[in-house]
Amino acid sequence: MKNQDIKKSIHKLLNFAGITVNGSNPYDIQVKNDRFYQRIIHEPALGLGEAYMDNWWECRALDQFIAKVLCANLGQVLKKEWRITWNLLTAKLFNQQSSKRAFMVGQRHYDIGNDLYQGMLDKQMQYTCGYWKDATTLDQAQEAKLALVCRKLKLEPGMKVLELGCGFGGFAHYAATRYGVEVTGYTVSKEQVKFAEKLCKGLPVDIRLADYRTATGEYDRVLSIGLMEHVGYKNYGTYMKLTNRLLRDDGIALVHTIGRNDSRCACNSWTAKYIFPNGMLPSIAQLGKAMENQFVMEDWHNFGEDYDKTLMAWYENFRQVWPKLKDRYNDRFYRMWEYYLLSCAGGFRSRSMQLWQIVMTKQGTSAPCCRLV
Repeated sequence: MKNQDIKKSIHKLLNFAGITVNGSNPYDIQVKNDRFYQRIIHEPALGLGEAYMDNWWECRALDQFIAKVLCANLGQVLKKEWRITWNLLTAKLFNQQSSKRAFMVGQRHYDIGNDLYQGMLDKQMQYTCGYWKDATTLDQAQEAKLALVCRKLKLEPGMKVLELGCGFGGFAHYAATRYGVEVTGYTVSKEQVKFAEKLCKGLPVDIRLADYRTATGEYDRVLSIGLMEHVGYKNYGTYMKLTNRLLRDDGIALVHTIGRNDSRCACNSWTAKYIFPNGMLPSIAQLGKAMENQFVMEDWHNFGEDYDKTLMAWYENFRQVWPKLKDRYNDRFYRMWEYYLLSCAGGFRSRSMQLWQIVMTKQGTSAPCCRLV
């Protein structure tokens, strides 16, 4: 297919979504290199992101562009290409989220620099969706999220709490300080361990550099905030069985995770290469199947629209702090991170992605412990 024909086809597709190439609307893209068209035909997800990183195209409102593309379902038109097929095949044959590969995301994403995360995130260092129901700032939204999680878990002083994927220790610090609980947290990031140990010094908090699958003991509460996106579809059952084994019979478990509207077994190629190695979003069906014979689902709360606000707040912080970071990171990193934050915001705005909080018990409960919203 000639490049001119490909160019016309891409223009036609984008017009279907209400986007004009080199148009004047903030969501219209400005193509600066005609090789852009061949690149996204052959590698839609990877090519679009890499072409942006290489400065082959621009958009004044990248988040709006992505939202319009996803709402028009243009990805379905371009998905039948060999790299997608290859990714799907390898995902089916191999466990991309095995224990041996568990530390990859820590090394390549979470360990890149706490200066970046401290500049971008809120004062609680929460790298997951905030709860904006009554909040007007990022700090308020993230504290509201932590409060919501603690209320759903019905924390009481002296309880033993296990957090699988503890991040920078924000939840552990909040729960130990506000509720007087003991927290054991697992993470695969060395930098997160350093930060969390310093943050939680003097509190009954134990932070461990280890894969979640190595967790042992018995706990009153077990939770994960942002871990399930790294678990992988081959391991959802393993996660649920592990949580069941670690949780007391009268305990409560909570999962806070991004989710998809459909079931897939392959990672997004651009995100997997540049942001979250081996990342994968679960569907309701996949998590539901994993929960069978393990848990009673007490509450399933979706506030996916709040992630749009969270990501836009992160982007604004990142943009403002960049002058202090640019000597350590290069311009291509800036475009990569910008694409990451704004494309994700567009994904949540289009409701292609969701944010779920799932509350589970082993035996069921008659107490309305979870229905708080």
